[in-house]
Amino acid sequence: MLMIDNDLPNLKCFSLTCYRSFNTLDSLILLLHRMKHLEELTLYLHVFNGLTFISGTYLDNEILIHLPQLHSFTFYIASQNVITDSNNHLLHSDIERTFKNLGRWQVACMVDYFEPYKMICRVFSLPFKFHLLEHIGNNLPNIIFNSVTHLKLWDKDPFKYEFFIRLTRAFPFLKNLSFFNILPSFLGQSYHLRDKDWCSIVEYPHLISLDIDCANVCYVEQFLNETKTHLPHLTELKVTYMNLEFVTENFTKDQMRRNCAKVKRLIVDNSIVYTDNVYRYFPLLSV
Repeated sequence: MLMIDNDLPNLKCFSLTCYRSFNTLDSLILLLHRMKHLEELTLYLHVFNGLTFISGTYLDNEILIHLPQLHSFTFYIASQNVITDSNNHLLHSDIERTFKNLGRWQVACMVDYFEPYKMICRVFSLPFKFHLLEHIGNNLPNIIFNSVTHLKLWDKDPFKYEFFIRLTRAFPFLKNLSFFNILPSFLGQSYHLRDKDWCSIVEYPHLISLDIDCANVCYVEQFLNETKTHLPHLTELKVTYMNLEFVTENFTKDQMRRNCAKVKRLIVDNSIVYTDNVYRYFPLLSV
């Protein structure tokens, strides 16, 4: 980033949304220091192998004290790191304690450990104002993300029924959902127990796109089975063809038809000439 020393006195609002990862925030910090008359600041950032987490103390010392006229600060900053000691886990309270001096803004945090030596720490302002969240796991906070329409799930642990109930409550306006999880939701239980443990139908009233291409076959069955999930507006489905063929019993199982009826775009892993059974199952697909 080309840096110039002079200030930007006329700049009142600045917004930066970046879905790619930074290794450091140094250049951005220097740029913000030139905006001494800034009144509104919005940041959506991912930092890879930088600070363990972006603390309130860091934001205060590096950004806020340099912007005396700032009255609106909306942010989401995710830090992804490799940790050396898998037994020394960072606590929410450790992070929240660093924000005690930021009384003007309400702040929340999430900490996820996806592998023994990999963690993602997120700090963000409330109410949450952004439309995308990625690499969300079982550790859902008790927060309503009304603005989020695109969500990507990933976890090393299986997603259970209770998780999907919390998911629909936390993201009531979800339109695009994708997730990666190769472990079945009934891990550690007998296979035949999984149906009776499904207490009620989970509904995604606004979901139009579902990507379960990298999910265990049990989640394909779960999402397409109308006795477990209701997808009234699903128009795009990305899935492994073998899994789709298996759970629909070669496109003959009636419990799957309702959630497939409005799909206009079917994305599978290989180029396939669909049979008549497929088109009957997905009547809105183009021939």
